[in-house]
Amino acid sequence: MARSADSGAAIGSQPGLASHAIETLARHDRRVVAAALALITLLAWVWLLAGAGMDMDMTGMDMDMVMPVDWSPGYAFLMFWMWWIMMIAMMLPSAAPMILLFALVNRRSREQGAPWTPTAVFTAGYLIAWGGFSLVATLLQWWLEQSGWLTMSMASATPWLGGTILIAAGIYQLTPLKHACLRHCRGPVEFISQHWRPGRAGALRMGLEHGAFCVGCCWVVMGLLFYGGVMNLYWIVGLAVLVLLEKILPAGHWLGSLSGIGFLIWGGWLLV
Repeated sequence: MARSADSGAAIGSQPGLASHAIETLARHDRRVVAAALALITLLAWVWLLAGAGMDMDMTGMDMDMVMPVDWSPGYAFLMFWMWWIMMIAMMLPSAAPMILLFALVNRRSREQGAPWTPTAVFTAGYLIAWGGFSLVATLLQWWLEQSGWLTMSMASATPWLGGTILIAAGIYQLTPLKHACLRHCRGPVEFISQHWRPGRAGALRMGLEHGAFCVGCCWVVMGLLFYGGVMNLYWIVGLAVLVLLEKILPAGHWLGSLSGIGFLIWGGWLLV
């Protein structure tokens, strides 16, 4: 009878053991994903600090000087690559909560018999969305440079351009579209519950959709790089911090509105 009781107790404890095993695996997944995101972000920032692959001799050159650049195919690809790595460095930290939640839900789904989907597939979809933005930014940079509106430091060459960029950013920061996209970026649980799709194709689509919301939230803030300087590291860090705080602070949506008002005042001051 004692042996029978022990067996019953062991059987009764199986659900608890299974739940504990799942939690252990989920924690392991989060650590691996977090480490991978940190490594990718670190490498992106190191590449930017090293000059983003640009081998330009600026010795004795006035960085505020306007000089059209010869856009060869190789230079155009370098500019696109620079923008994309910059977006990875600036945006991946703010997407980490969403990616970690995907890894957790993906682990739970796998334990229930769903096919295994690497978290990298979801992350790739997110980064592809920012790759699309980087392509548009590269084309815009080409147009501004050929028009003589950017300096050698890739900043606005005239106060009217800088003021216009700031005012446009300020207006967009106050629009319903901006805040609708920001809500999706700030609510990973809501996004997962509304947009979950199984399989690798579903994960890639989810990553693209989440990336599209993030682009819709932050594209105009990234456009401010044309005012402060595309390769101005202080400006890049400042904008990255603004984006991160908008997404993680409890009052981040108010920060977006306050920054919009600040951009409007700043841009108006430049124009007058």
